[in-house]
Amino acid sequence: MPLKAVILIGGPQKGTRFRPLSFEVPKPLFPVAGVPMVQHHIEACAKVPGMKEILLMGFYQPNEALSRFLVSAQQEFKVPIRYLQEYAALGTGGGIYHFRDQILSGGAEAFFVLNADVCSEFPLQEMLEFRQQHGDVHSFVILGTTANRTQALNYGCIVANAGTQEVQHYVEKPSTFVSEIINCGIYLFTPAIFQHIGEVFQRNQQELALEESSNGWQRAEVIRLEQDVFTALAGSGKLYVYKTDGFWSQIKSAGSAIYASRLYLNQYSKSHPERLAQNKPGGPVIRGNVYIHPTASIDSTAVLGPNVSIGEGVTVGAGVRVRESIVLHGASLHDHTCVLNTIVGWDSTWPWYKPVCICREHFLPAVSWVQLCVFLHRRALPAPPCHSSPGYPCTICCLQLPGRSWPISKTWEL
Repeated sequence: MPLKAVILIGGPQKGTRFRPLSFEVPKPLFPVAGVPMVQHHIEACAKVPGMKEILLMGFYQPNEALSRFLVSAQQEFKVPIRYLQEYAALGTGGGIYHFRDQILSGGAEAFFVLNADVCSEFPLQEMLEFRQQHGDVHSFVILGTTANRTQALNYGCIVANAGTQEVQHYVEKPSTFVSEIINCGIYLFTPAIFQHIGEVFQRNQQELALEESSNGWQRAEVIRLEQDVFTALAGSGKLYVYKTDGFWSQIKSAGSAIYASRLYLNQYSKSHPERLAQNKPGGPVIRGNVYIHPTASIDSTAVLGPNVSIGEGVTVGAGVRVRESIVLHGASLHDHTCVLNTIVGWDSTWPWYKPVCICREHFLPAVSWVQLCVFLHRRALPAPPCHSSPGYPCTICCLQLPGRSWPISKTWEL
């Protein structure tokens, strides 16, 4: 069956919670577990039999970094990959409706839609098999997972038939508890979805025509799949939910990228063991899952891990301790520094003025995945104390900006 995939990458006006990291590079290209965030999506789509084309859709201006990535990904995954630029932010449904001819070209019988800011195992083949077993050939599938009653309020909530998994009720970010099944932002559609989106478009046009004065930013093409389409489709017998037991998380804030990196690094043990560093004679000490770019220079006395990603051209000095952190390309960690639960920015230095002693190990208490996703907020997870010697800095739970240097100890700092 001919298939396509659409990955919604948003634009510079979106993803504000990911700033300032998104100032340096478009958010979809931010490295998570050593590769651009959106590469995990592309790899999952390319593995699905019958995948004819992958379309990235958003309203970023084409730039050298994005163009270079598309060429590289196309060569690596042997599938056509294109970028379709929206003329404005059209919403999760408006963009695919605007480019519906591009999506349907080549006779695609079904297509996936994936939000770029989610981290998942991407059970796309399982969603296809599920659709074949449930509903008719024109039915649609939402990937869902379960959350507790408090977490569920932050997501689209799905009430489904326990036997058939048909979606009977859908509410986006309800004010009160509706269901423990939440929307993962990954969908499987057939061309019939455009009829339902088109109905919303026509309704928007009629409503705007009736308004005496319409705001300039309002457009009939701005359509949200979740609020405008799924809510109407619920209970119609055409919308189903496939519940996954695999990992899933959103990547909304800079802090949540560390948790996503942990999930992907853990997955590498099965999917890409070659990406994980190993303990070797004369090399650094590796604890748990660690990615090290081949161009990085790591001192043999350094201790890395668990859940550490070291980027291109990074320099790690003697006695350095890094855990639960992302060190971006060109950064330099001077001798005997300690970096815990931190994103170290591009081409930055820690510290800049003198060597520091190794901090005593800090083991954060067990916390829920939601707390980890928002650990940069002080109320979510208290900072552990720093046990380095007086006057010698360490960094814990921080985000270091690109090109900056820190001379003193920091916790919970930007």
